[in-house]
Amino acid sequence: MTPNDRTRRFHALHRSGCFVIPNPWDIGSARLLAQLGFSALATTSSGFAWSLGRPDNNVTVDEALAHLRAMSAAVDLPFNADFEGGFAIRPDDVAANVSAATTTGIAGLSIEDSTGDAANPLYELSLAVDRIRAARSAIDASGTGVLLTGRSEGFIVGRPDLAETIRRLTAYADAGADCLFAPGLRSMEDIAAIVGAVAPKPVNVLVSSDFTTVAELAAAGVRRISVGGALARTAWGAFLSAAKEIREQGTFGRLSTAVPFASMDGLFATDK
Repeated sequence: MTPNDRTRRFHALHRSGCFVIPNPWDIGSARLLAQLGFSALATTSSGFAWSLGRPDNNVTVDEALAHLRAMSAAVDLPFNADFEGGFAIRPDDVAANVSAATTTGIAGLSIEDSTGDAANPLYELSLAVDRIRAARSAIDASGTGVLLTGRSEGFIVGRPDLAETIRRLTAYADAGADCLFAPGLRSMEDIAAIVGAVAPKPVNVLVSSDFTTVAELAAAGVRRISVGGALARTAWGAFLSAAKEIREQGTFGRLSTAVPFASMDGLFATDK
C-alpha cells in the first residue's frame, strides 16, 4: 500500500497553521461535520463506547477496527483514529493491532501511555517508548504513511506533572511519533511549554470546555485542536435534559429546541 490522497492531505494539515479536528461518534455525526466544512475528523473512543451503551475503554479491538472502516468510508476526509492504548500492552501486540488499523482507511492514529490502573496509571517510560516505536515500525511496514500521534495521559489520570509530560512527549517524538498530544492541559503556559519542547513537531490540544479559543491556541503554536467526547456529551446532554423533563414533569418544552424534522432529514438527503 502507498499513502493515499487523504493521508497526504492529513500530513499537509500538520505542516503549518492550526486546524480543528472534531470528533464524531457515528456515521451521521461524521457526515454532518463534513458538511460543515471541517478539513479532517477524528474518532472518539468514549463517544463510540457510549453509542454502544458502554463506558469508555470497553470496546474490543475488532469492534474498533470495524468502526474505523465504517467511519473512514462514510466521508471523503482524513480520519484520525483514537486507537486508545493500541488494545494491547506488549509492543509486538501493539504493532499487530496498528498494522490492522492501517488497512481501515484511516489517515492517522494515536497511541496512549495510560495503563488503566489507578495505582500506576502510566506505563514505565521505557515500555511506553517501545510501544510508540512498535507502532511506528508497523506503520512504516504498511507503507500507508498513516500519521502517528503519541499521547501522554498524565494530566487526565491523576499525574499532572508538566516536566514528566514533556519528558515523555519528547521521547515519543524521538521514537517516531509525528504529532504529540497531552490531553487535559488547560494552562496556556503549559501548552506553550509543550509546543516549544517538541518543536518542530506539531502538537494537538484537547478542548473539552470553553477555556480557550482557536485563535489563542493558534497564537501559542498549536497545530491541531480536537474535542474528544465533548460533542457526544453535548448531544447526550440535550437528550437527557429533554427526557428527564418528560419523565419528571410530564411536559415537553425542551423538544421545542430540536432541529425540525424536515431540516434534519434534509441534511442527510444528499447521502441517499
